[in-house]
Amino acid sequence: MFNNNKILVVIPAKGTSKGIPNKYIRLLNNRPLIYYAINIARKSEYVDDIVVTTDDSEIALISEKFGASVIRRSQELSGDDVPLDAVVYDAMIQKEKLAFDEYDIVITMLPTSPLLKTETLDSAIEKFENFGIETVISVVEDKHLSWGYDQNNQRFFPNYIERLNQRDLPQSFRETGAIVATRRGFISEISTIGSSVDIIPLSREESVTIDAYEDWWVVENYIRMKKIAIVVNANDEIGTRHIDNCLSIASKLVTDDLLFILDENHELGQKLVDNFGFQFKVYDGFDELFSILEEFGAEIVVNDILDTSEEYMLRLKENGYFVVNFDDLGVGAQFADVVFDSLYEHDLSDNNVYTGQKYHVLKDEFYFQPPKVITQEVKNVLIMFEGNDSNHLTEKFLDAILSTNYENRINVILDRGYDGVDQLVAKYESNPLVQIYQNVSNVSEFMFKADIIITSASKTMYDSCSLAIPTICVCQNDLEATHVFANNANGIVNMGMGESLTKQEIVVQFVALVNNPELRIEMNQKMKNIDMKHGFENMKSIVEEKYRDFEIKR
Repeated sequence: MFNNNKILVVIPAKGTSKGIPNKYIRLLNNRPLIYYAINIARKSEYVDDIVVTTDDSEIALISEKFGASVIRRSQELSGDDVPLDAVVYDAMIQKEKLAFDEYDIVITMLPTSPLLKTETLDSAIEKFENFGIETVISVVEDKHLSWGYDQNNQRFFPNYIERLNQRDLPQSFRETGAIVATRRGFISEISTIGSSVDIIPLSREESVTIDAYEDWWVVENYIRMKKIAIVVNANDEIGTRHIDNCLSIASKLVTDDLLFILDENHELGQKLVDNFGFQFKVYDGFDELFSILEEFGAEIVVNDILDTSEEYMLRLKENGYFVVNFDDLGVGAQFADVVFDSLYEHDLSDNNVYTGQKYHVLKDEFYFQPPKVITQEVKNVLIMFEGNDSNHLTEKFLDAILSTNYENRINVILDRGYDGVDQLVAKYESNPLVQIYQNVSNVSEFMFKADIIITSASKTMYDSCSLAIPTICVCQNDLEATHVFANNANGIVNMGMGESLTKQEIVVQFVALVNNPELRIEMNQKMKNIDMKHGFENMKSIVEEKYRDFEIKR
């Protein structure tokens, strides 16, 4: 009841439907479609009674099981040509006879709008606080250039005076059928709308109406949508690899609600996420992070922040989140539901850990690049080491290569954290063979043009493998030395620890590769045999299985 107004919700549900057979009893995410309208009304603060008017025994039975009363409409009201107003009026009259009372507000709710929120229904009812309002109708904004058709003259005509961009068009709204609420005195067999009408605008989600199978697919994806919070950072010191990974994953999660949560001190990460158009919030300390998670209503938390602590992970689990971590060798990893490490080896006795290149997610730009075609001559060499290159491997390899007879292009890509960019550029700026770049956005294009890539034992070698480009790999530290993918079986020449390499060793290996097209073809073929383009699908299948178990257990 609202302000002493007794409120009835009428849900019309015919047994036959043209678009989708048995639509109202067909299961939508394990619930019959009719359930959603009933449940929306049941959760309302103000609705007193709910009645389903139907000519179908199965719809009637299911409706009663979910808490609605049922009016079995007569044969005269069951035809396809019977106006909806007459059906609603009949249900109201019959329900009032049973209740020995009259209602003050009657709401027609079509069961084809299962995404309507109860809060929206209550907001529509609250509009009747204005005694001048006789009817409230749910609408969605629908600003488009539209055309009509003149049947008599058999011609099309514009429904507008001036062609404008959508943002400049006058406001226009389309009824959704989710809510038509009217004061009792204006309900009759020929009308359920008064003369003084107000509207309740719906979100795009709430406005989806199931009339065809494609609508069903859209609604099902909305219902299954998960709220996923992604905790990740990027700055010049830690680089962008972690946030690139998360952005690549986010670009494929098109049916979920995503929120990036970023350290307020890491402006680079904020800029990158903003450029991609994803929503994000910043935090200062874990207390604020957890407040954001709660406000967002997160169901799944993704961490790509390297090693996690036991305290942080236990707090996530105590709050009921399903947790997915990347590249986590910390003590907190044992408490995650799933850990993916495409590079680092773990104790595989942990049944929550999945390692190897099959869980690497390429950046989107790599999916449309074809594999490299190996030529006899090496015309382009690419050098790119991740991080700040503290061992000056870029410079070491440049000097070694330039001391050989190689006379073609050498491209160098420096990470954002590279120290001494100006000095490096100054050293080689007079050499026409060397071009140095930093903050490159189209990395895949540079890599595809290369005949040989020289890089660290990092995820860059996965990128070169996806393009089947012969690669020389050098370990920058002890951790990179554990990355087992960097080996001959995968088409990669691993030269070991870069710090101990001599100029002569580099020269010998480089010249041997340049002068041996058969070896480069062999490396190319080995890389082609490795599937690098289904990492997301591999991870998704595991997460979905683990999440099902998670939901069952809680």
